Amino acid sequence: MGSGDHDCEWRERAESLAVQLDAAQKTIASQTQTIQAQSESLTKLSEQFASVKGTVEKLQRHVFGKRSEKITPLATALRDPARAEADRIAALQTRRENAEKKRQLVTRKIEHKVREDQKVCPKCGGRDFSKLGDGAMSELYELVPAIVERQLHIQEKLRCKCGETVITADGPTKVFDKARVGPTFMAQVAVSKCADALPLHRQAKAYRRVGVQVNDSTLGDYFHRTAEITKPISDRLLDVVAEKEIVLADETSHRVQAKGKTRRSWLWSFIAKDEDEREMIAYVFSPSRSSETPERVLEGTSGKLVADAYKGYDRVTMPGRRVRAGCLAHVRRKFFDAQSVAPDAAKQAMDFILEVYKIERAALDADLLGTPEHLEMRQSASRAVMDDFKAWLDAEQPRHPPKGPMGEAINYALGQWDALTLFLTDPHLPIDNNASERALRVAALGRKNFLFVGTNEAGENLAGLYSLIATCEANGVNPVDYLADVLIRVQTHPASQIDELLPHNWTPPPIRAPS
Repeated sequence: MGSGDHDCEWRERAESLAVQLDAAQKTIASQTQTIQAQSESLTKLSEQFASVKGTVEKLQRHVFGKRSEKITPLATALRDPARAEADRIAALQTRRENAEKKRQLVTRKIEHKVREDQKVCPKCGGRDFSKLGDGAMSELYELVPAIVERQLHIQEKLRCKCGETVITADGPTKVFDKARVGPTFMAQVAVSKCADALPLHRQAKAYRRVGVQVNDSTLGDYFHRTAEITKPISDRLLDVVAEKEIVLADETSHRVQAKGKTRRSWLWSFIAKDEDEREMIAYVFSPSRSSETPERVLEGTSGKLVADAYKGYDRVTMPGRRVRAGCLAHVRRKFFDAQSVAPDAAKQAMDFILEVYKIERAALDADLLGTPEHLEMRQSASRAVMDDFKAWLDAEQPRHPPKGPMGEAINYALGQWDALTLFLTDPHLPIDNNASERALRVAALGRKNFLFVGTNEAGENLAGLYSLIATCEANGVNPVDYLADVLIRVQTHPASQIDELLPHNWTPPPIRAPS
């Protein structure tokens, strides 16, 4: 075989190897892409699994377990042995206040005489007994059933001797013409529904037990009349809240009756304090959860708005309007929910937040809230904790799937960091939105008990009465006494002086001696 044949053979073998190499490279590239795709798919599945696992555990707690954060709750974690003496003094003060309330109760002394058949001495058989001291006294609380008084008002009529003139005494003051119930009755209906979440049909049943034949539709009429008559006050309360520098806001769902079903609506809470630190709570009903409600309520106002990360508040916190302040309690809740997938990291995050709450508790114990000293504590101690927290979040973020519970918690915190740290610049700014959430609990209980409202107008009436009654309770005012009074007064009260009738400004009328 000649050299030419060898060259041809080697050329053919080289070409064959080149073809095989090219095919192998393509196979490797294809397999590499497949492996990469499978890796990406596995990563996504891992993220989805972590997310689903977190969701399932939240649902399990929702259905089968306790929904509140019972693992190292803030109230327990903030307890300090050094507070033992302060707690003891506070408990003593509470006992004194309870004793004062006890003295205000209607007290009736009931004497029990020794029976005649007992007046025989088992020792000597004698029957001559003398009184020993004031006797043995024991205390017993008994419920005296509430009564509804049926009043027959008789108006005196007088005729002049000339026979031409007849005058009639003034009749009872009524909330509206032809009213068959008094203002206290109407006030009690509203308070029972709004403060005690007692549906009208249950109230009607209770009234029938004491002899008042009334149905729930009649009580509904009283309820809505009460809301309509006091609407100038509840509207003004909302305006006063919106004018304040710091406003807290939150929202929860409600149901409205619709044809053959119910539809979702929303109840919003807006909270502020006046110059004397008296809390004012205003509710707003709306058919949707859109930004329309906070925009309408806070239109033309400036200051700070404390809220969670819900986008419905974005438009009222744009430049030139309110500055948004975040809620550390919402952030903590995210990490609490992530404990199932990253227990150590979640605990570390919650410990950072706990340190901030400890600093706030120290300011409270030292009676420094809202003072320059409190601001100094925030700008030094609290800022150092938040800086460390931020650095930890940045370092921890790449270690967790972004769509898993821990990744979502970290992104939630980092995504609103400026809002979460705004409290460092203002000692009056709360570090969470818990007050607004607490204000909605009564609505949640009402939603459970009376399920829905009949119309949007009924929802607005409910929100108005919620506002007045909640503000009464926040300021130690008896809401029944308050509503019974303002139901009459607001109808003739000067509009320019309506602030006098706001719950936190209200002064009870003087008690008149019976004639």
